[in-house]
Amino acid sequence: MPARFKTRSCAVRVTAAAAFAALLSVAFWVPESSAQESRLQEVAPGIWFRLGERDQGHCNNTIIEMADYLIVIDANFPSGANLVMEDIKSVSSKPVKYVFDTHHHGDHLYGNPVWTKAGATTLAYHTVLQEIARYEPQGWQSAASSRPDVAELGLATAEPPMEVFSQIPHVIEDSTRRVEFHFFGWAHTRGDGFAYLPNEGVLVTGDAITNGPFNFMGHGNIGNWPNVIERAKRLRFDKVLPGHGPRGGREVLDGQQAFMREIHASVSSAIGSGQSLADFVTMTDGSPTATSIKLSAAAQNWVGPSFPLQVMFTYEEISQGKPHGEIVGGK
Repeated sequence: MPARFKTRSCAVRVTAAAAFAALLSVAFWVPESSAQESRLQEVAPGIWFRLGERDQGHCNNTIIEMADYLIVIDANFPSGANLVMEDIKSVSSKPVKYVFDTHHHGDHLYGNPVWTKAGATTLAYHTVLQEIARYEPQGWQSAASSRPDVAELGLATAEPPMEVFSQIPHVIEDSTRRVEFHFFGWAHTRGDGFAYLPNEGVLVTGDAITNGPFNFMGHGNIGNWPNVIERAKRLRFDKVLPGHGPRGGREVLDGQQAFMREIHASVSSAIGSGQSLADFVTMTDGSPTATSIKLSAAAQNWVGPSFPLQVMFTYEEISQGKPHGEIVGGK
């Protein structure tokens, strides 16, 4: 994650830096899970979904039991990785052999050194390496300045996945289970990976799909995001394990898709009617704090405090005619 965005406006640079500070700490704020909601949930025999600690910026994780070992989806931040390791002991004595990085952001990848030190192999879709090359070491150094768990590792930059793949699906299979790793295109990042368990009907989505107001669009392709979701929906599943927010079913993809389609269509309509950003986004001290853009009830679960910023990023993408991830640049 970069410490700042390279954009055309000083006001936007300040806003983008603030957005990433939020992402490094607690992603997009929503209240912590209720006391009744278990942190570690078995969603099918030998498959556990772990809710990340939102107040620590942790992502969700999925633990998949194979015949002789475990697969973990997402490395998390270092502190999150340590907590996941402790929780695994309560459900299995098998070693973690693979950790799949769904994308390059710190709350999903910066825990890699914790896992590899413990003997696991980290892997990802090959474009995750390109994102790391684009945004590191600035992202790591920014995180280390505010997160003791990153700083304590004493490293100069993020540890990339040990193995990458380009052929889709990438399959890990043994006598007990088949796990497929998919890539459907650029949505949240250029490297968005999905884990799919066809026999159990489980889809693990990383941040291409979230269940709640967690969508960071700074490195995204907002216009293409609904297309990625549509491709994922072609798989057969009834259990959705998102990168942030509670688990659910196919309705999570439907709602996320509605949110992305509606924000893009609403901003496009405003631009088409001759409105400038100032006509529908209120800026306070260089940051977007309110917007007149409204979405339908189907998308409201994904609308939160960062919605004005999401509207601004969508405006920038449409008005400049390229994915927002190209606008913010990198190296």
